[in-house]
Amino acid sequence: MKLNVAVQMDPIARINVSGDSTFALLLEAQKRGHGLSYYTPDKLSLFGSELFAPIQLLTVRDEPGNHFTLGEPRREPLASFDVVLLRQDPPFDLAYITSTHFLERIHPKTLVVNDPTSVRNAPEKLFVMDFPKLMPPTLISRDLAEINAFRDAHGAVVMKPLHGFGGAAVFRIMPQDMNFGSLFDMFSVTFKEPWVIQRFLPEVKRGDKRIILVDGEFAGAVNRVPAADDLRSNMVRGGAAKATELTPREQEICTTLGPELKKRGLLFVGIDVIDDYLTEINVTSPTGIRAVARLGGPDIAARIWDAIEARRR
Repeated sequence: MKLNVAVQMDPIARINVSGDSTFALLLEAQKRGHGLSYYTPDKLSLFGSELFAPIQLLTVRDEPGNHFTLGEPRREPLASFDVVLLRQDPPFDLAYITSTHFLERIHPKTLVVNDPTSVRNAPEKLFVMDFPKLMPPTLISRDLAEINAFRDAHGAVVMKPLHGFGGAAVFRIMPQDMNFGSLFDMFSVTFKEPWVIQRFLPEVKRGDKRIILVDGEFAGAVNRVPAADDLRSNMVRGGAAKATELTPREQEICTTLGPELKKRGLLFVGIDVIDDYLTEINVTSPTGIRAVARLGGPDIAARIWDAIEARRR
């Protein structure tokens, strides 16, 4: 089976080839003989019922600094493709939300991965709140009284933006922390939406595990260990990738989430687990494929394309 595939992503020239999951998916698609095309989300246009973009044919190579070749742009309807990979990174802002409204007009006749309606309806730090028994105590609010009551009940907390990504603006707040007032003021001015306040999990020093599920099934995992002087384990923030196995509790988390992910058409999902607690469900542009493979784990890109091809048969 040869598929005509378009990828909606951020500028390909800027990606980190060695760690980028989208690039791993493109390499695997090309290996299988699928036709690849590329466009950036700002180029989408809707005219009447037709969604189109200036598409460029794409060839990829696993060579940092020389990793792609693009053809000349040509105006193409997105409905002419078999598959669209929705792989733009956050921020999950109104531009991102608008792109999901656009893409749902062609899905599922053209298979969009992940399902754009479900991506829009499953913000990563809100969707996870559907599973409170799997999570540490978590409050989403910008109300000072509620936040102070939560801090009184749980002691040290982590505070982060509701729609943040990549470990940006993540802070640990200690009991009677003299920085809290200033942080509250800064968050109030910077973020219009509520933010996440979560009980601090000291075991984060041993790692924040990224677990990848494909079509609702466990596919691989990597443990991201933060630097000694940092709370954040994101690899873009200096976290070190380590090989890992699932604990019984993590297996239970995957089994609990799997049916809901499958039902929503969320084919490629990355969840974050600290000390056997689920903290996030990443559905926009999950990472970790190349890190898992580099540590001797399974070929998740191949498994994702197996699932996509099965849906297109």
